[in-house]
Amino acid sequence: MFKYKFHQLFNPLLKALHNLNGSGTLSEIEEEVARIMNLSDAELTDMHRANRTKFSYRLAWARTYLKWRGLLENSARGVWSLTVEGSKTPFVDERKVLEMARASKGATSVAVEGKGEEVEEVEEEESEIDWQDELLEFLQSIPPDRFERLCQRMLRELGFINVQVTGRSGDGGIDGKGVLRLGGVLAFPVVFQCKRYKGSVPPSLVRDFRGSMIGRADKGLLFTTGTFSRDANKEAQREGAPPIDLVDGIEFANILRRLELGIKVHTVEKITVDKSWFGSI
Repeated sequence: MFKYKFHQLFNPLLKALHNLNGSGTLSEIEEEVARIMNLSDAELTDMHRANRTKFSYRLAWARTYLKWRGLLENSARGVWSLTVEGSKTPFVDERKVLEMARASKGATSVAVEGKGEEVEEVEEEESEIDWQDELLEFLQSIPPDRFERLCQRMLRELGFINVQVTGRSGDGGIDGKGVLRLGGVLAFPVVFQCKRYKGSVPPSLVRDFRGSMIGRADKGLLFTTGTFSRDANKEAQREGAPPIDLVDGIEFANILRRLELGIKVHTVEKITVDKSWFGSI
């Protein structure tokens, strides 16, 4: 069971980004934090909801708080990095970060398990956690063929060509195929599988998919609305075996947002008065 609270992840998260030379994707950061904290498979697969682990959920809160603190920033492509201040900050006082967030955002009081005292947990204004969970829960409810077509559309938007959904019974678990063309010269056949999955995908599913793709494509893509276990990730990149790229639910949601497929980002207009301008008339 994952016992750590989100504020206990502040410093492992900072250390992970320092170890990654200042920036990393979500998967790289999660892997490095897990290594630093020596987390077990049981801790990493303890589910918060059907599509997100407690580790992933609380680490997302930790990223949000350190962003409010001015130590982290993130790009539209889902890469998180240290700010100038963050690169000079190897360690933070957890309580001070909580207090600064409370002062700047407004707060509701919650108890810290095992400490018998109160801290303040800030309500997010625009929660990356909430919209991702809402999206993934919805995707788990749609028919399988619609999810396959969504994966097809995503690959087309990402630059794949000749993307087809096969989805035939007896096709060994392959739901579609396409071609990745590099520089207009090199072309790589790719097959993909789409899993509307609740919970953590086991390594056996990755092995079965690889068995189906051998002789058909150079690479495989496995999409899921859930997560991948640590062993599934290891199996996907097993030495001597055809490589398989894994796209879990959180990464899937972020790609949809980046491509603006079914995701709308609303920007709030802020108007300020420049009093100095009137003095120039």
